[in-house]
Amino acid sequence: MVKTSGIDVKKVAKLGNLPLSADEERIYTDQLSKVLDYVELLDRADTKNVEPTYNPTESRNSLREDSVKPSLSQEDALSNSPKNTDGFIVTKGVFGEEQ
Repeated sequence: MVKTSGIDVKKVAKLGNLPLSADEERIYTDQLSKVLDYVELLDRADTKNVEPTYNPTESRNSLREDSVKPSLSQEDALSNSPKNTDGFIVTKGVFGEEQ
């Protein structure tokens, strides 16, 4: 069994800017440990005589081609935003302190 510590979960939560309670930290530590155990099991699988599989269903990309279509004007788009400056929508900061 792979051992994960609360510090691992705390670090991941901090990187994701996710506040965790002690109960959530315990739950996620257990879940992360189970995921890592499964990855370890896959890592031990003997695949030396197995051909690589790239697309087992042989399905093809069925997405449509990109095409240019009319969209909102800048004025219309900005009219839907609560705050804008110099033609840009202003949002709360997500990467640290707001300036």
